[in-house]
Amino acid sequence: MIRRPKHILVLRFSAMGDVAIIVPVLLALLNQNKGLKVTVVTRPFFEPIFKEIPNVSVFTPDFKGKHKGIPGLYRLSRALLKLDFDAIADLHNVLRTKIIKVFLFNKRALTIDKGRQEKKALTTGNIFKPLKPTTARYAEVFKALGCNVDLSNPIVLSKPSLDTKAKVFLGKNGICNIGIAPFAAHKGKMYPLSLMEEVISQLAEDYNIILFGGGQREIEILNTLEESYNNVSSVAGKLSFKDELALISNMDLMLSMDSGNGHLAAMYGVKVVTVWGVTHPYAGFEPFNQPESYALTADRDKFPLIPTSVYGNKYPRGYEDAAASVSPQQIVEKITSICPKIKG
Repeated sequence: MIRRPKHILVLRFSAMGDVAIIVPVLLALLNQNKGLKVTVVTRPFFEPIFKEIPNVSVFTPDFKGKHKGIPGLYRLSRALLKLDFDAIADLHNVLRTKIIKVFLFNKRALTIDKGRQEKKALTTGNIFKPLKPTTARYAEVFKALGCNVDLSNPIVLSKPSLDTKAKVFLGKNGICNIGIAPFAAHKGKMYPLSLMEEVISQLAEDYNIILFGGGQREIEILNTLEESYNNVSSVAGKLSFKDELALISNMDLMLSMDSGNGHLAAMYGVKVVTVWGVTHPYAGFEPFNQPESYALTADRDKFPLIPTSVYGNKYPRGYEDAAASVSPQQIVEKITSICPKIKG
């Protein structure tokens, strides 16, 4: 029988969605393994994601400074050794984590199986079937370390406290709050902004709409939408990430692309409707514990090569607007069928 560790070091540096997906797995892990301690090694920006989880601490490397390059990773490994952990869960499986594990060779380490061959078969059209969810792949690592991890009865994060600065974005008089995150890392994963504006204009008649995004261009676009419609506001560039998380936890529903915001909402148990372009939920990155019907996917009769890649960064000519095959009316009808216009 494998001896269960007392303190697990979790390695996962990016991306935001992949980091957020860890949360429901950690909640199950800690609930089913009393006394276990976890330290998550991740980028400083992601630290607020884990702040509300008991028995979880965060270590934030400085990959642009003292932990840069191989000498920096050696310094990082020396710093990590002071945390007195007895096992490593590598949930990233990249060169950087492999080097860290070499420097920590005397510690028991298990690494995620990303299923690269199955995902290659999916994106090359050799198969079209659901692959193992990323949450299940994370859970397998902890199980292999000797822990119990059953995700069949999901636990979600409690809503963090909402300060006055964030509260002003919430709707009044019982109107439901719909969060919309219209951007994604790659064009092939984005719903065309002209069509998203149609969605926003229809939803704004009955709901309070809160727009999420980041970066100067996104801020400008979302500010324009805010100025164009009643009951629409943008939080982009106005709140800290910590306050954005608190606001997301108070949404009645989140509409997102195949992107991190959907995973952030799901970790609080918020209902999440996703729109998929050249990627597909079958690759295993659907938001946690959301019904399959909440994922609105591009028309594979028109775009039979979907999914063209796991991350949405590769697609043939003519596929860049595949998400447009989902009509604004489909999105609006899905949201109104899930979320009442007035809270009961």
